[in-house]
Amino acid sequence: MRRFFWFLNKFFMVPMFRLGFGPFFGNPFSGYIMVLKTVGRKTSKLRYAPVNYAIHDGKIYCLAGFGRTSDWYRNLRSNASSEAILPGGAITGTVQEVRDPTERRLMIRQILKNGGFAGFFEGFNPYRIKDEELLKRTVDMPLVYIQPTGLGNGASDPGGWAWVWTPVSLILIFLTAWLILR
Repeated sequence: MRRFFWFLNKFFMVPMFRLGFGPFFGNPFSGYIMVLKTVGRKTSKLRYAPVNYAIHDGKIYCLAGFGRTSDWYRNLRSNASSEAILPGGAITGTVQEVRDPTERRLMIRQILKNGGFAGFFEGFNPYRIKDEELLKRTVDMPLVYIQPTGLGNGASDPGGWAWVWTPVSLILIFLTAWLILR
């Protein structure tokens, strides 16, 4: 399952967000997704990781569903500064891990609910599981939040890929016109 999500995220979700299509992917069925931009702990290269999220009290929360071995989580532990491409725009911020059990319970449940079908992959129903059982089953999943500190680079900003659609659209328009008029 982990390999499937790695492939889907790297070759579909990240390009879609970088092209500016992030707003079209958030819904209750497929889930609400953002793309974290982290700096690789070994390579110092920019890395992208799509994750489900929840926003609460001005913070953006996300859960490392594959645990402490998740690359994006390990990258954040090495460098607590991050950017996030949300469907509505991009932010920069500092990352902290959540340790408070009440906050963990509240936000983990919300992230799993926001995850759509993926929220059920942990083997339980995030809407019906009891609080104690939820905390017990997610004890090995780090929960972090991003405290926004500024604006980040979105799809239409330098480094984004939204610019691709202008030349592609123009080429398609010219080809269509040429085919019709010939």
